[in-house]
Amino acid sequence: MKKTALITGASSGIGLELAKIHAINGHNLVLVARNISKLEELKTELENKHNVSIYVIGIDLSVTDSAKKVYDETSSKNIQIDYLINNAGFGDYGAFYETSWEKEQQMINLNITALTQFTKLYLKDMVSRSSGKIMNVASTASFQSGPLMAVYFATKAYVLSFSEAVNNEVSHTGITVTALCPGATVSGFESSANLEGSKMFTGRKLPGSKEVAEYAYKAMMKGKTVAIQGFMNKVLVASVRFLPRALVVKATRFITQK
Repeated sequence: MKKTALITGASSGIGLELAKIHAINGHNLVLVARNISKLEELKTELENKHNVSIYVIGIDLSVTDSAKKVYDETSSKNIQIDYLINNAGFGDYGAFYETSWEKEQQMINLNITALTQFTKLYLKDMVSRSSGKIMNVASTASFQSGPLMAVYFATKAYVLSFSEAVNNEVSHTGITVTALCPGATVSGFESSANLEGSKMFTGRKLPGSKEVAEYAYKAMMKGKTVAIQGFMNKVLVASVRFLPRALVVKATRFITQK
């Protein structure tokens, strides 16, 4: 029997590439995003190329209880989710006192609340079967605070802490929870977060969505708890542990600013 992966934010970037990788590996898919037309295009492409079944759900996951609606829909269709990939998320740029609360509230709802609710709902089913894997997309931003992207960095710190804790709780069940921590990635995130011109994305060669997705898939299948993509990202994350926090915050401000 084929396994099924549910991927949020599957219409673009890392989520789209993860959908392709899972299809190549013979997994059925539930693809979730706001843009239903892009999901339908991806469904047609992957079903034609690979012998897999794909179900798409168009929904705004920043709306309260949207994760529950997705869970109820997959349950009503008797779709068992073997791999849950909480990839959907977004960021915003600017000083906190100048940015939009409405946008930040949506960010918290998506990056934290929807991810947590998805994990809660599908993990219960996985525990009852003693099988399943979850991957929550965090970031190298999880390891320090981030001036000019204060809320985004804080949401990703939550994802890392939450994922590590839940992974420990289910360690006796055979289920694994992986926190994927990519660094800056050419994925479309930079334009949606208004980061063009930031030192984060200029003056250096960055990995693309496909490269990060390939690493992510292998890390999840191996059951890694914290998966940091890229050698330099691993070095930077390790260095944060030994530097004064005030210095780390200043260095992060230097990198994020335009």
